[in-house]
Amino acid sequence: MTFKASVLTLYPEMFPGPLGLSLAGRALEAGTWSLEAVQIRDFAEDRHHRVDDTPAGGGAGMVMRADVLAKAIDHTAPEGDPRPKLLMSPRGKPLTQARVRELAAGPGAVIVCGRFEGVDQRLIEARSLEEVSIGDFILSGGEPAALVLLDAVVRLLPGVMGNAVSGEEESFENGLLEHPHYTRPQEFEGRPIPDVLTSGNHKKIAAWRRAESEKLTRDRRPDLLAAQPLAK
Repeated sequence: MTFKASVLTLYPEMFPGPLGLSLAGRALEAGTWSLEAVQIRDFAEDRHHRVDDTPAGGGAGMVMRADVLAKAIDHTAPEGDPRPKLLMSPRGKPLTQARVRELAAGPGAVIVCGRFEGVDQRLIEARSLEEVSIGDFILSGGEPAALVLLDAVVRLLPGVMGNAVSGEEESFENGLLEHPHYTRPQEFEGRPIPDVLTSGNHKKIAAWRRAESEKLTRDRRPDLLAAQPLAK
């Protein structure tokens, strides 16, 4: 089954962008996944193709119209389409590796890229949009966030990564940040590779990597440790 991604945007020329390169690009060419970029303005009925209007109650900026977005969504994902409908939004639930894996195991996703001050709340409720955030910061639009989400998902599709185990030993997969990595040369500017990594003792190597992951997580992301049964 091909993972099908549909992105609703005011800037379809931004896609596939970086998703057309490297692992995602090769998988796109191979048909492992598909991508369509839908121009939201095509569903505006006035002669100026307006997709936004002033916010009810006053205030700065503009708000994307519910009626125009509804037509775009219904055209892209008619009734019966099993794909989740996502809205890239700074007020959404933080994107996690667990959610990425759920999406990668599904049929695809319909992704709405917001612009201006946001999207009419009635549209979010009427089309059951799942609001997703990639971090506590503001972007000029949802397109960069959609690219990030799709990159995270596509690399987990079957056959995209050469070694499937690569995706199982990364940061967040086990609730911890990933351990440090080393490769040749054996010594770089007076810094050698830790002896344990060249010892050939796989049990000790695994223990070292776990300990380093715990240390990094404790220093940089202590919030991730709350649910972790760390070894003493």
